[in-house]
Amino acid sequence: MGNNNNNNAGGGMGLGTILFLIFLVLKLTNYIDWSWWWVSAPLWVTAILYIVIVTVFVMFFDKRRGRRK
Repeated sequence: MGNNNNNNAGGGMGLGTILFLIFLVLKLTNYIDWSWWWVSAPLWVTAILYIVIVTVFVMFFDKRRGRRK
């Protein structure tokens, strides 16, 4: 009867972004007295983990492709 298209691309907010927003609100309301480095840590830690995982993934598949030659 109705159009049941589900176009979720998985582009929601991740855990790092949610933690950053929570820490940001707590910092701006003076509930926590953390350095801005710690407030923004969920963003850069997530970015570093992503880079490491992608690098390991690329290195693994590059080795497998090299063995086939």
